[in-house]
Amino acid sequence: MIITPRVRGFICLTSHPEGCEQNVVNQINYVKSKGAIDGPKKVLVIGASTGFGLASRITAAFGSNAATIGVYFEKPSAEGKPGSPGWYNTAAFEKHAQAAGLYAKSINGDAFSDEIKRKTLDLIKADLGQVDLVVYSLASPRRTNPKTGVTHNSVLKPIGQTFSNKTVDFHTGNVTEVSISPANDEDIANTVAVMGGEDWEMWMDALKAENLLAEGATTVAYSYIGPALTEPVYRKGTIGRAKDHLEATAFSIADKLKDLHGRAFVSVNKALVTQASSAIPVIPLYISLLYKVMKAKGIHEGTIEQIQRLYQERLYTGGEVPVDEKGRIRVDDWEMRDDVQAEVAALWEQATTENLQEIGDLAGYRTDFFHLFGFEVDGVDYEKDVNEVVEVPGLVS
Repeated sequence: MIITPRVRGFICLTSHPEGCEQNVVNQINYVKSKGAIDGPKKVLVIGASTGFGLASRITAAFGSNAATIGVYFEKPSAEGKPGSPGWYNTAAFEKHAQAAGLYAKSINGDAFSDEIKRKTLDLIKADLGQVDLVVYSLASPRRTNPKTGVTHNSVLKPIGQTFSNKTVDFHTGNVTEVSISPANDEDIANTVAVMGGEDWEMWMDALKAENLLAEGATTVAYSYIGPALTEPVYRKGTIGRAKDHLEATAFSIADKLKDLHGRAFVSVNKALVTQASSAIPVIPLYISLLYKVMKAKGIHEGTIEQIQRLYQERLYTGGEVPVDEKGRIRVDDWEMRDDVQAEVAALWEQATTENLQEIGDLAGYRTDFFHLFGFEVDGVDYEKDVNEVVEVPGLVS
């Protein structure tokens, strides 16, 4: 079929298998171009199919020749119905990893569930014995706690008072004012239950209990802080509470890994276009201005550049991992530079519908958004008939 983008709000309802594959190939080529990393050899990535999780899997495999197991929740392709982008990303990754002689298998299902945890533990036990890196990169709006059976839904809200500021519809370029009502205690608790560290710790407890963590094993989860501009709706809002919980969980996990000489970190990454960030008011406008500034300074990075740098310059240098005063790895360091933030803040004050095309990088934002779904990728013929039915080579049924 000929697949074209069908967009509804901040979601694209279709994805393109060849575009997704080209995206993956581009990331593989980037990692290979940066040279070998003396990194992990047996890796579990929880949330492995898009964004930072996918970049983590690619960097481990093609930077360190690692065997990888990916866990994700994606919609398979079927005749006349394209799969989700993460399905096509995983199919492409595993195809190229296996062609390079690398072990690559995956499990598709709800990573919050005991059933998928069990399936993953059994696969590690059977095929790898132990893992030396666990990446936790889940992004989900809801979670059913396997112990209580309660389903929690996360919300994006400020805490304490209504938040009002500028935002942009990145499809039309219209800059408008948005107001978001404050969260109540239940909203906060639910968001922490979904996006905090409880499930990460459940995974690590399960792996350790069955002796599936190698001596010196590392685990890393991803977080974001951001600037004062987005603080009320992000870092000091419901999501920020969840990120605080995630960051505190790293210390709890690190304590439990002491007897293995293991390590647990949260890496604070830069603002990037993801399905999740596209849904957050204010963030698309901030990112479009940030992209303009960072590209002008030659320090812009995408997910693969961020994660390759995390592995090569932070986690696997052979020395002490550099962390901030709260124990977090910072690869948002270029975003948060004083000169970058001062320029973004000045542009923010000026930003209007009329001038955003000039002072911001809305085109770059839109391109990155469509890239998430395999569209507008250089070298792909979108007029061509493609087979929408794609198998994931290493999928464990």
